[in-house]
Amino acid sequence: MTRRVSPCSPERPPELLCPKLGPVISLHRNPWFEVMSRGSYCTLEYKRPQVVILPVLEGNSVIMVRVRRPIIDDTPLELPAGDSNTGETPRMAAMREFAEETGILIHDPSRFIPDLPISEMPGRMPVLLSVFRVDVNKSEFDSRDVHDDDIVAVEVVPYGDIPGRIATGEIYLSSPMALVSRLLLTDRLEKKAGGDLP
Repeated sequence: MTRRVSPCSPERPPELLCPKLGPVISLHRNPWFEVMSRGSYCTLEYKRPQVVILPVLEGNSVIMVRVRRPIIDDTPLELPAGDSNTGETPRMAAMREFAEETGILIHDPSRFIPDLPISEMPGRMPVLLSVFRVDVNKSEFDSRDVHDDDIVAVEVVPYGDIPGRIATGEIYLSSPMALVSRLLLTDRLEKKAGGDLP
């Protein structure tokens, strides 16, 4: 199976995808994001690169987090994610965010493998979200430390449970749905190519 190659480097921020749209006017600015007018488009642009981590446990489950989200009055199942700090590469940000949100410390940066990026909102966000897969073993999961206060729980979702949780609306945020669905499809295609599936 031939896969697309990620245009995003794990060592530098993703590039702006619409550099030719102009004139560029700042409509609103705060510490987290900026609303820009780019020609006939208004865009929402984060101040720092955004990352999401796809943690796979023992090759058959995904580690997800329940996050307190007052804006939508819910604690949905999500993947660990966040923005980079000043001077951090996307890979460094992924390592830090993963540790902060799950309590699992992985010190080897090479274990955070860049995956194909995704677009969260193609009509408004002109930068791709950097995605990193990390494979975790049971011992690392069982010895996890404390996590951020806004994380309500760290949960293990077996591959077989993912379709049902998406179908019933338990997993409903766009980025986690896209990434876990792609994981399952890739796993199935690889098994089929290897003759493990009809």
